[in-house]
Amino acid sequence: MEHGFGLGLLSCTLVLLVLSCSQPLCVHSKTKTKSAVFLSPVFELKPGLVSNKVYYNIDFPRGHIGLKSFNAEVVDEAGNPIPLYDTYLHHWVVERYYYRIDAATSKDDGSNQTNYISGRNSGLCQKDVLGQQYGLGSETRRTSTYVPDPFAVEAGNPTEIPKGYEERWMLNVHAIDTRGVEDKLGCAECQCHLYNISKDASGRPLSPNYKGGLLCCYDDTQCRVKKGFMGAKRNLYLRYTVEWVDWTDHIVPVKVYIFDVTDTWKALNDSNAEHSCLIEYEVKRSSKAAGLRNQRLVESNRTKLSFPTGGYVIYGVAHLHTGGVGSALYGEDGRVICSSTPIYGKGKEAGNERGYIVGMTTCYPKPGSVKILKGENLVLESNYSNAKTHTGVMGLFYILVAEKLPNSKLL
Repeated sequence: MEHGFGLGLLSCTLVLLVLSCSQPLCVHSKTKTKSAVFLSPVFELKPGLVSNKVYYNIDFPRGHIGLKSFNAEVVDEAGNPIPLYDTYLHHWVVERYYYRIDAATSKDDGSNQTNYISGRNSGLCQKDVLGQQYGLGSETRRTSTYVPDPFAVEAGNPTEIPKGYEERWMLNVHAIDTRGVEDKLGCAECQCHLYNISKDASGRPLSPNYKGGLLCCYDDTQCRVKKGFMGAKRNLYLRYTVEWVDWTDHIVPVKVYIFDVTDTWKALNDSNAEHSCLIEYEVKRSSKAAGLRNQRLVESNRTKLSFPTGGYVIYGVAHLHTGGVGSALYGEDGRVICSSTPIYGKGKEAGNERGYIVGMTTCYPKPGSVKILKGENLVLESNYSNAKTHTGVMGLFYILVAEKLPNSKLL
């Protein structure tokens, strides 16, 4: 493969997985799975530097398979986990695409889009926005991505691969080295003044009202470091572990949907809508913050979304940034489809870094118990503390939906 370095750590095991969940019923799943551990291409960081790179044709299991989980973390050359207070993992995303076979000898780096067909998820956002099958951020180490039996995310189905193309996968890793910076949270929130940025990556001037976010921490930008601080450059990787099963008729496919609380949309007709997902937004400090220091101040944002198909929710989780309080997806009748809350670290070790979101609670409803109807109007709510301003925050929600239920003997 052109990109990535497979470690060859492949195993076929019979495992008993017990997953934590925010629903009363947890999933106990016994299944024969295969797993492999891979490393992304190396990315070099020094104090304050940002790496936001896209890698095409990464190492990934091939064939007609069912994906059961995808887990990842940032490590150094020795394989040691890197804590968030040293390198903040803003996000990683993995997305499927199809590449022209007769272009296989050309460089697969995204530069010639005529060679590509998107294999994006089933979500509602506009083209080229939030199309990933998997993606997390600082919460990656303690957020379950496991899909319970007999369900799986289908990949490599030869009937779905366009003729003359092959299925491939891309990886985007956005990491910020916060060693020795003046303001760790400010750098992690991509506050523009700390990066001395007034134009985006394409050279277009930013609005004076834009105080921070992705437009200010693009690849190779530099966050302000304390005067006199010296730190060594180092080579880092995203280490990712994929679990899968070979596809059989007994597996039930699930579709991946991602919703964005910033989505503003309008209906075009009975079956189509025009969506505009902004991905990020700003939470402004409440005017009450100065006088209510010991009270919880929360800003709540909501959006309504029309679900394009029908099906049964198998899994759900939110993606929030520091300051996040929780998120929920509601049905048209007000029922809670899934509620997901952040887990904040309390220590220093990787996976428990104090003050950072190190995990998100997940939903594993009993199969068949949570159904969304075709055309049902959903409400997505995202809640953040507004005791202080937070820039570049996100309010995303992932759900996996099965359009049919399996034979009850498989549950």
